[in-house]
Amino acid sequence: MGKLDGQVAVVTGGARGQGRSHAVALAGAGADIVVCDIGASIASVPYALGSPDDLAETVELVGETGRRCLAITADVRDQRQMDAVADRTISEFGHIDILLANAGIASNAFLSEMPEQTWRDMIDVNLTGVYHSFRAVVPHMLERGRGRIVATSSIVARMGARKSGHYAAAKWGVVGLVKSLAEEVGAQGITVNAVLPSGVQTDMIMNPAIYRELMPDVENPTREAALAMFEAGGGLIQPAEVSEMILLLVSDTGARYNGEAITISGGLSTGTT
Repeated sequence: MGKLDGQVAVVTGGARGQGRSHAVALAGAGADIVVCDIGASIASVPYALGSPDDLAETVELVGETGRRCLAITADVRDQRQMDAVADRTISEFGHIDILLANAGIASNAFLSEMPEQTWRDMIDVNLTGVYHSFRAVVPHMLERGRGRIVATSSIVARMGARKSGHYAAAKWGVVGLVKSLAEEVGAQGITVNAVLPSGVQTDMIMNPAIYRELMPDVENPTREAALAMFEAGGGLIQPAEVSEMILLLVSDTGARYNGEAITISGGLSTGTT
């Protein structure tokens, strides 16, 4: 018997990285999975986003656990597309028990030089996309009188970061959104929480644009050199480590967690509020 037997989880940004890890972890605990991802590029994002092939690989990995997995191409910036994800999930699986609002992007620019579209893309994906995901599933959860929701924020929300003001603002907004929704629906059997990891070893961090930010004086900075720099600072979190916290929050043993913003940082958040 798995902790999540008979449950259905929707995971946004599920083509790879944290989303894929969470999907496989929840499936391993017995849940059927719906993963959605944009499957296309965004011009202001300086690395490749998850592809249709990545999404198909997530489906395969979930299938290896013995659970069902449905993949949907959808953009969290569009409420109609997220409503369609919820509607199709309910049509094919009968209900939604868990939402992981995980889809997110990263880019770097000084606020004094940031193009307007870079700001808008960040807020639209990392904050408004979370709202759209909540809005799509919460009415259904209220009708059923139960649900578990977890949104992916970041330690940067609490700390800020150079050339990441737009990212920090969006992720701080996620925390406020989570706490507000938790106030609204906690009495109806729905918990809403956020996880705030520090750097996680996914393509959002491990890409040439980040390598150049880390080593601006190096002509062709490498992945190996970037990993060495991260290791010197305490190392990157593995996606599976975040998935373990997600699994706690969405299981019965996580019922007492509601409106929480849980940092996973290996001590990097010492001194933050």
